Amino acid sequence: MSWRKWGRGPLAAFAVCVLLSSGAVACSSEAHGDTVSPSPVGKVLDGTDETGRNLREVPKENAPEVAVEVTPDAAGGWDVRLALRHFRCSAPGTRPVAAIGRGLAQLFVDDRRIARLHTRAYHLAAGLVPHGTHQITARLYADDGTVWAVRGKPVESTADITVSDVEPATAQPATAQPATAQPATARPPAATASTATAD
Repeated sequence: MSWRKWGRGPLAAFAVCVLLSSGAVACSSEAHGDTVSPSPVGKVLDGTDETGRNLREVPKENAPEVAVEVTPDAAGGWDVRLALRHFRCSAPGTRPVAAIGRGLAQLFVDDRRIARLHTRAYHLAAGLVPHGTHQITARLYADDGTVWAVRGKPVESTADITVSDVEPATAQPATAQPATAQPATARPPAATASTATAD
């Protein structure tokens, strides 16, 4: 009986090799001919964001949303917090496949990418926001690197902060929420902050 086990092993291996080499067993993203299957999550647009990433259009209903809040930190620097709706941050190392309402946020200071966020909070070092007015933007990305978009615009939120040499007497966070704008002031390192309408 042992000769049968030995006999089936090479025969089975040979059959697998024949199937693989003939293309009978293969994975493909193509439907028929040269046409690529459509994405099951939204529609990937030709348009890109400033970093060159394609936009992934989803309907406004239940689309991911983000609001960014920036507050001064007593030890120096700034605390950035994200308010997310219809969106969960994926763990680092997640498979690079788009899933509705999942992904990561990228944080930008004056259009320069600072960090990839897998959590709702981040500490922004004081040196990244020197004297002057700066835009802090959080933009949502799918795990495959595409940018979540609604009506052709990236899902993002921007808060303006102004760092000055004079320390104001009051301190309030700079918050950006979709379709709202309210002034606010902030403190150290000797700063003021105001909000901006989210894009």
